[in-house]
Amino acid sequence: MYDKPVLLVIAHGSRDPRHAATVHALVRRVRSLRPGLRVETGFLDFNVPSVHGVLESLAAEGVRDVVALPLLLTRAFHAKADIPAVLREAPPQLRIRQADVLGPSPLLLRALERRLYEAGLTPADKSSTGVVLASAGSSDPEAIAVIADIAREWRHTGWCAVRPAFASASLPRTEDAVRELRALGCERVAVAPYVLAPGFLPDRIARGATEADVLADVLGPAPEVARVLLERYDGARLPRLAAIGA
Repeated sequence: MYDKPVLLVIAHGSRDPRHAATVHALVRRVRSLRPGLRVETGFLDFNVPSVHGVLESLAAEGVRDVVALPLLLTRAFHAKADIPAVLREAPPQLRIRQADVLGPSPLLLRALERRLYEAGLTPADKSSTGVVLASAGSSDPEAIAVIADIAREWRHTGWCAVRPAFASASLPRTEDAVRELRALGCERVAVAPYVLAPGFLPDRIARGATEADVLADVLGPAPEVARVLLERYDGARLPRLAAIGA
């Protein structure tokens, strides 16, 4: 029997095999940071195991406490509707707490900068570089506002300028934000995908970055991302968060 809740990482899933591979790499990093914690992965769609299947298996093993962590950067439809609906269908003997989404977090800004530096920039380039913060996009106004807030906050860390962009549902697109930064007079323009794993929309971001000087990789299994997952897990264990279905 486990003396602490099992961490269930809930990913969206994708037909693109790179998505699941990246999710599993991130989960392996989380396990390496906290060896005594049991971490499982479930997918909402396209990939196996499904969230429901993992929950059924945990209940059959005798697990009682689970922290369900949405592998999402903003609190949009999946976090507000899809995931709670799936969790309500869990076996009744499970006590499930839904953790907060990953963003916003200062650690994610550090992960974004890590990816930009890995792509060839240096801290000395910040003042002359404009950055496009390119997210997947959402029809949820709250999620869009969060991305805009992150861009404003990131600008204050020394970049020439930071502009948000969206691969779907919202404007501007990545290529338009790149051109705007050029027009502002930034010496170079970099695109930082604010996405966790490769797939259809990240590929669209990459296509929109063809006129940029630098295209960073997705956040993926960056150590800072793994640390955010553990922060959200720890936060969900606090008594102030009520168990779903209790």
